[in-house]
Parts: sequence; C-alpha cells; structure tokens
Amino acid sequence: MLARQRQEVILEETRRTGAVRVSELVSRLGVSDMTIRRDLDALAGRGLVEKVYGGATSVRLPGFDGSAAGESSRGHRTRLQSIAATAARRVRPGSAIGMSGSAATRALARALSHVENLTVVTNSLRVADILGGTPRQDRDVVLTGGIRTQSDALVGPVAVQTLRGLHLDFVFVGVHGMAEGPGFTVPDLSEREADRALIEAGRRLVVLADHTRFNAVSLATVATLAEADVLVSDDGLRDQARRVLSAHVGELVLAPGPIGSDE
Repeated sequence: MLARQRQEVILEETRRTGAVRVSELVSRLGVSDMTIRRDLDALAGRGLVEKVYGGATSVRLPGFDGSAAGESSRGHRTRLQSIAATAARRVRPGSAIGMSGSAATRALARALSHVENLTVVTNSLRVADILGGTPRQDRDVVLTGGIRTQSDALVGPVAVQTLRGLHLDFVFVGVHGMAEGPGFTVPDLSEREADRALIEAGRRLVVLADHTRFNAVSLATVATLAEADVLVSDDGLRDQARRVLSAHVGELVLAPGPIGSDE
C-alpha cells in the first residue's frame, strides 16, 4: 500500500472515531510503527490531524482544549455556558472542588463568581487565571505543578503527586467523548493521568459534556460512565443517548440549550 493510500485510511479512521492509536494502525495496515509515525507526521503537517502521545486525534471534532474551529461556534459556546451554570448551582459556599482543563471547565470557572469561600484545585493554567482574575479575598486557587502542555495543562509526576492525598467535595471534568464501551475519553495520555488523579481525590465526580460528545471516542479513557455521580449535558441529547447514559451514570442532568440553535 502506498503512503498516500495509508494516509487516506488513517485520516478516514481518525475522522470516524475521533482518535487513532499507533499500535492499532500498525496491526491494521501491516507496517512498522515508524512508518505509521511518519504518516501521522505528514497528516499533522497538513493540519489534518493533531498528534498526541501514542497516536493522533481529529481536528474536525471540538478539541479538548477548545482550539478547534467547531468549538468557537455560537451554539457550542451557549451550550457550554448553560451546562456550566447548571453545574455551578451544585457548588455550595465553603466547598473544596477540583477542576480539570477544558472549554467546559473554563466556562464553569466563570460561572462560579457568586460562590463564597471557595477552594479550587486545578492543573489548568487557564482555569486558574479565570478564577484568580477577580479581587475576591474569600477564594483560594491551588495550582498543581508539573509539565505544561500545549493546552496549558500541568501534567506528569509532580502534578499527580500534588493531587494525591487531597480530599475534595466535587471534581469537575470536561471530556472529549462519551460512549457506552470506552466511557469518558480524552485525547492526551499525559493529561489523562493528571485528570485521573484529580478524579480519585474527589468525593463526587461531575462530568461536563455537551450532546455532540456522545459516541465520540478519543484516545484514552479517563473514567467509566458508572464512575460519574453526575453528568451534566444539554437538552440536545437524543432519546437513545439519554437512555444509554441514564443507565450508567448516577444522575443525568440536562441543561437548557440555545433557542433557535443552528445545530
């Protein structure tokens, strides 16, 4: 098979599933991992995929860090704001919460302006900037150390070690995909490890994901559906998706979507 043909197969699979692994492509296409990595380099160089550790993700889906074109649409932003406002109502004054890095958690950070005496632990520089950008004296923002990723998340052993031993009331996580088998998935393995440590530090897990994430599967599972005490999505979620998710998560909460949405 020619390089162009392999790359077409890889691109089609990435767009279909949202992410591909090098090991799976090696098995499917019968070539070496170095050949696959060169193919991914070529596709990434053309802006068709985004390389991550161990594979690649599609740039056509809304990105985990909110950088893809679809993420900036008015309808998507409105859905995230509604989801964030719904989730924020669960946070009580005096709470200690954890927040991962994503477009959804950044929206949540903005929606928490009314909550008093709040302690927030996060590995996201963007979330910390939002929360720390107000003159409030009753808010503590704890930022983990670690290695900075392109999406301004702090990852690696230092970040994970910082999170171990903490005890948080809620942990809020934004995800790239949610599906019955793979569960909640994210596109970066290093961020997955930090998110996993954050989840394990929380008493209750709240996942934030709009309806477009259903049946999208990214590179790494960060939690099973059953681990989510609460999943906050929007009312664009179709009946079949509602049935699947309700059967697994502790509580499915649907925030009102935008009126007259273009999607």
